[in-house]
Amino acid sequence: FQHLAPIATRTALGCALAGLAALSLGVGRPYWALVTAASLYQANVTLTWNRSVQRVLGNLLGVLVFAALTPLTHLHPVTLVLCCLACSFGAEALIARNYWLGTVCVTPMALLITEFTHLQDPGTLITERVLDTLVGALAGLAAAVLVTNRRAGDRVHDALTAVENAGAHTEHLLAHPAPHALPAARRALAMALTDLRATTAAAQGEWWQRPFPAERLALAEQAGHRTLAAAVRHRAVAPLKQD
Repeated sequence: FQHLAPIATRTALGCALAGLAALSLGVGRPYWALVTAASLYQANVTLTWNRSVQRVLGNLLGVLVFAALTPLTHLHPVTLVLCCLACSFGAEALIARNYWLGTVCVTPMALLITEFTHLQDPGTLITERVLDTLVGALAGLAAAVLVTNRRAGDRVHDALTAVENAGAHTEHLLAHPAPHALPAARRALAMALTDLRATTAAAQGEWWQRPFPAERLALAEQAGHRTLAAAVRHRAVAPLKQD
């Protein structure tokens, strides 16, 4: 739970700031700002910044799509439903593959849904959406910068220790063959190396960290992969020896 606490804190603070800012500006739909802020948070500040750029770019292009569709959707309720369905299909098809392109479809869909009860002034909807997007993105980024995650560096040291211990254990089993214990040790080393790479990537994306053990990290990964390769070769050779 501890590694999720900074992201949860950033989300809570960012949404609160976005809501307060939107209300103070008198924007008609402040929940759009909250949704924008909540959608930004990733594993670290760098990824959060990237998601913010994608969100803002996608929303701005999305309101242009909405502006282009409005004359068509105001002709008949059927065209409104069809355009909304088309945007929904585009969002489902794109959002998992390309976030900013997916939001280009999500934005007009959200704006079109608000017109299901009655047609509204497109200019007002566009203005509110743009303002809420900018307010939510700025508030979300501010919260990500204010709430630091210095524990990410500690997790790198813990992951390094795990790799070193797993590597030493695997090397011991290679030197003193234990056929039943080696597969489990090999899997543990592979998992430790994977966790180290993910933990390092997350920590390097935080803007304020303790000194990073770059040399120790490089040596540990090199040694771990050599040991893992030796264990894999041992698994391939063992059946041949038995034959």
